[in-house]
Amino acid sequence: MPVFRLDKDKVEFPHPTLARPDGLLAVGGDLSVARLLLAYTHGIFPWYNPGEEILWWCPRERFVIFPSEIHISHSMKKYMKKHMFRVVINRDFADTMHQCRMKREFDEGTWISDEMEEAYLRLHREGYAVSVEVYEDESLAGGLYGVSIGRCFFGESMFSDKENGSKTALIAFAQFLERQGFLFIDCQFHTEHLERMGGRYISWAAYDRMLQEGVRDCSGS
Repeated sequence: MPVFRLDKDKVEFPHPTLARPDGLLAVGGDLSVARLLLAYTHGIFPWYNPGEEILWWCPRERFVIFPSEIHISHSMKKYMKKHMFRVVINRDFADTMHQCRMKREFDEGTWISDEMEEAYLRLHREGYAVSVEVYEDESLAGGLYGVSIGRCFFGESMFSDKENGSKTALIAFAQFLERQGFLFIDCQFHTEHLERMGGRYISWAAYDRMLQEGVRDCSGS
């Protein structure tokens, strides 16, 4: 199955169901706000190594967390009761995304390039990219960032500076999203860590139905 090449002058994508079995749909284009919003509202996201062309993905199965199903282990419940965390939203988006980049770069390599940081900061300024920060005694313990459109949240990355910092951010944010009526957290790809926290695969058909319902709320139609 071919991989489609995008034209920088045309903000468009091939139909998501035309992605290859590994999820790769297209290459090229740009990271403009308009293109990123079009991508996310159709279940497509960018993921590529720094220095490479932009790669656009749309896996046929999606790994998601339903906010009401966030799993808090017994040990994590005890930990959160013992430690006084303060969770805030959008206190410092740029720094939170950069911390995600630095932690991954040090541990395992990262896809978060200068170009990606600049693009998601633009999304944040437009009100779509969101960060969550967790503090313990005024010290940053961890956080996460992603894209919020309608009643859908698309998780991008998270980090910990202290034990369980990212877990606390995800748990608190999932509970907040549940109260706000969000339909799902799109984790994009499977990890054992996210599976232990309640993540599971759903079919493309099920994902697409929820996606269209969730983003429709954003347009007010």
